[in-house]
Amino acid sequence: MSTDPQADTAAAENPATPEAEPSAAAEAEAEAELEGTTEPAPADTEAEPGTDPAVEDEDGEDESPAGTEAGAAAGTAAGEAAPALSEAQAELAAQRIERERIARRKAEREAPVEAGAKLSGKAADLLAAVRAVEGGAKPPAVYFDDAPAALRKAPVAPPTPRPAAPAAVAAPAPSADTVEGVRAVLARGGAPEALAGPAAAALGEDAAGQLTENPWRLLSLPAVRPTQADGFARALLGAEAGPGDERRTTVLVGWLLAQAGLKGHTALEAPVLEKALAQYGVPDPAVALELAIAEGSVLVFHEPLGPPVAGSSEDAEDAEDAEAPVRVLVGLEGAAMAEESLADGLARLAAGTFDASGDWERVAGSVPSPSAAELIRAVAGHGLVTHTGGEAARAEPVALAAAARELGLRVCLAAHAPGGGPDRVTVAGLLSGAEGPGRDTDGQFALDLLVVLDAPQLDVETAAALVESVPDGARLVLSGDPGVLGSAGAGRVFADVLAARTCPQLVSRTPDPGPLGELVSGVGIGELNQVDAPGKEVVIVPVKDAGEAVHRAVQLVAESVPRAFGIPADSVQVITPGHGGSAGTRALNAALKERLNPGPGRFGGFDPGDRVVHVPSAGRALAARVVSADAEGLHLDRAGARIVVPKELVESQVRHGWAVTAHQAVGTRWPAVVVVLPGDAAQALSRDWVYTAFGRGERHLSVVHGVDQALPHAVAEVPAKPRTTRLTGLLTALATAGAQPR
Repeated sequence: MSTDPQADTAAAENPATPEAEPSAAAEAEAEAELEGTTEPAPADTEAEPGTDPAVEDEDGEDESPAGTEAGAAAGTAAGEAAPALSEAQAELAAQRIERERIARRKAEREAPVEAGAKLSGKAADLLAAVRAVEGGAKPPAVYFDDAPAALRKAPVAPPTPRPAAPAAVAAPAPSADTVEGVRAVLARGGAPEALAGPAAAALGEDAAGQLTENPWRLLSLPAVRPTQADGFARALLGAEAGPGDERRTTVLVGWLLAQAGLKGHTALEAPVLEKALAQYGVPDPAVALELAIAEGSVLVFHEPLGPPVAGSSEDAEDAEDAEAPVRVLVGLEGAAMAEESLADGLARLAAGTFDASGDWERVAGSVPSPSAAELIRAVAGHGLVTHTGGEAARAEPVALAAAARELGLRVCLAAHAPGGGPDRVTVAGLLSGAEGPGRDTDGQFALDLLVVLDAPQLDVETAAALVESVPDGARLVLSGDPGVLGSAGAGRVFADVLAARTCPQLVSRTPDPGPLGELVSGVGIGELNQVDAPGKEVVIVPVKDAGEAVHRAVQLVAESVPRAFGIPADSVQVITPGHGGSAGTRALNAALKERLNPGPGRFGGFDPGDRVVHVPSAGRALAARVVSADAEGLHLDRAGARIVVPKELVESQVRHGWAVTAHQAVGTRWPAVVVVLPGDAAQALSRDWVYTAFGRGERHLSVVHGVDQALPHAVAEVPAKPRTTRLTGLLTALATAGAQPR
């Protein structure tokens, strides 16, 4: 690696190593209670886990999933619904329809997975179980999950055809009368009337009545916080609006779980949830949780933590009565349904058996890569296979796809981000039907082999819809680098499947080449090594403050990297930990635009030629360039495809893209990358963040380094933030049940 304090940093000569009514305070304390599980990012940094989930930055602005400069409910007027179906609306509607189809299909099956069934009339038992777990005692024999059914055998005959999934239909916009009614209620409660449109859309035609009856339903809006909802409730209800009001506590339980979902969790442990409720002023958190469960607004699960533990007696009867230690988890219905549907679908595919004929051996033998040949042989005989490796290992599933096509199979190769070859589709495009093979008469993908690249980016909702659409008799390969940042949505699908060890797991032996590959590989195992970079593949640029960091980053992009490597400025990507702060994406993009494409920003802050990021939905950050704008909206060129972002969605879906966060960059690579690490970003760094950011460069990496020892500390001692999920346990239980004789 190289460093140079002078202007021409890319041609540096000196080697270096990168050393390198609760009050607002009560709300922060409540977040801290969840932090042991959720670990929210620092205020001015990008939030874990994904492309800008709703967190409050240092400026007090709410970053929406689409990267807005202020949240939808921060007091700005809501735009009218677009007359045409937008890409985001179409995708959300398609996912909703797919979820409904999954629910119908699960109900049709003869042996559904019973784990996670909703409680009915056992709230008191839950409370006893929770208190027993908290006190370290053995919980009473109360189980809310039945043992999972044995795996279904692969059907001999094809399933009865069902109609294909209907086309996505946008949810109807709320009527003018509904919006006006909500506006009147908001005015009585002193809330911004601009929230009327979003509240009506979120709560439906009876939104005004719901808010009148339960003002805390205002928390349904993403940017509304509990303190704001409390003030609204007091204005409407007076002294009746106390912190222990059952209407408040029930909504608050759901809100806390929704916030946990934004941080990647599909459930929370009951004691963690109770502590968070206490920090929000709930006088009896256990009773509040009990009430929410009894009303069916949340679900509760017992997850075994190990084998049954017998008592002190060796009597046979005592041994039979021994119970396994458990942890009590609470979650929302959507995440629970998705996780169980996903487990069921993965188990169904894993149970499939295939004849690994000589044809498979022939094509495996013709592949020069030993790791690719090993992957082909594994897929020949199994319906579900995982494959792990770095950037160089991506060639192995591509070789598998080519071999399967040679054998006459219908193959689809899906990735998180667009690009990478004409034979690849995006996961979002495959699910929506805009890309890929389409669906058969059964509503499932018309394919024999689905290979998913960037599998760590799959959240449970997306993964469930994807796996449920893979037909019986087809094969599924999940491939990716387990060291990168996780999905934007809830869950840790790839990591959970790997942890369950219920299917063949292939580990690539193909290392990433060159100094960049050596550096990133070391980060992956917790070592920040000095590497020999004779071609200036890695350069370290030390800076003293954020202002200098912005200046040097602009200099690298506009001058040094193009001059030293012949890489145009448009192919150099800046990555930084957060959006706010003196060296966040906003500050960097403003400086880079001024240098590379100055203009008045006539079209909502944008000019023709601006590099932008289009975020049609949470977790999808797509690079594009501004072409023009008119009354219809902002016209973008996205990888050669022309799209129009309606003018009312520009603020929420488009931001400048010369500088992005690592979550926005995951799944994409550029010829050169400049990673900016200002001093105020030290707390946001972790091993997986550094691994992801450093691995986005193909030929060159410059590190604008202002975090001193925080960088090696993060690499060595700050692992990926944990997520509470249930998928591993569900898969393990299904595999155990399937292995038992029937």
